[in-house]
Amino acid sequence: MSSDSARPASEILREYSGQTGLMAELAPFANDGSLSQRLAVNPLLMAPMAGVSDAAYRMMARAGGAALAYSEMVSVAGLHYGSDKTWELVKPKEPEPDISVQLFGSDPVQFGEAVCAVSERLGGKLALVDINMACPMPKVTKGGAGAALMEDPKRAAAIVGACVDVAKVPVTVKIRRGLRMGDEVAPQFAYDMQRAGAAAVAIHGRYAAQLYHGEADWGAVTRVANAVEIPVIGSGDIRSHEDAMRMLEQTGCVAVMVARGTYGMPWVFSGDEPTTRQRLAAYACHVRLLEATGAHMARARSLAGWYLRGMPHAASWRNRAMGCVTAKDYLSMVDELVAAGAKA
Repeated sequence: MSSDSARPASEILREYSGQTGLMAELAPFANDGSLSQRLAVNPLLMAPMAGVSDAAYRMMARAGGAALAYSEMVSVAGLHYGSDKTWELVKPKEPEPDISVQLFGSDPVQFGEAVCAVSERLGGKLALVDINMACPMPKVTKGGAGAALMEDPKRAAAIVGACVDVAKVPVTVKIRRGLRMGDEVAPQFAYDMQRAGAAAVAIHGRYAAQLYHGEADWGAVTRVANAVEIPVIGSGDIRSHEDAMRMLEQTGCVAVMVARGTYGMPWVFSGDEPTTRQRLAAYACHVRLLEATGAHMARARSLAGWYLRGMPHAASWRNRAMGCVTAKDYLSMVDELVAAGAKA
């Protein structure tokens, strides 16, 4: 297989659409009506994931049918100081029709600056601004950002207000049940964010102290939905299309964010069940998109574990992927997998 670094990502998507069952053209997020009406058109969203949701990943999710895909978590301090590395997380790549940018930090002034700067650079490709008040990682919370903001509702409200004052798109927030186990503050906190001007709230049904362990409590999604009038987006333990539909039916949320359920499964948004050959073709497509968008090819190693999951001798193939360096290395491995007898 030849290198694709000079080929447009749109061309790559078209080439593979027949082999993967994924869409060749990426549909934009609905832009007519209220946010609730727009989410009603397609309520399935690809969640922001640090170290995962780069442009190639977002394209695969949109090709799979996601209504909208989010950037990785973007530091407002990094934008404030003009970090090129931080700005690279913000910029959508062709042919992405639009993107939701998720910001994190603790300074309301920097949030306002960041929204202005992001809006100016992205223009019509900015669909939403999301404020991260859910990240449980200590390196984020120790600075008063992420889930730590749930213990400082005044500061959180000031951040929302600073963003809403300058934003030309809806401003949303993503939260958890609360910071500490047993101390659920999400319903009241969501109400406070609504009063501050948030257009929607996404709720992950775990406490920050749980990190990603244990089970997500979907009841927390219901309790938040009952506490506010703005749209609520549910999150947590959505591993399949059926899970997403159940959350919509059971909790009162109007949309669902899918995170780890997207790993190697862009079809999660449509509910289609891919064949082995479709999964291999999708992995090859994803590798080509990584190269075409200038991403570090090491990301294809984790992708191999996700796309090849459940296949015969998957562990040995994952080990093989660990030794791959270039796109050609990964694509040669796919060719060998096909030649080894992967059947539809």
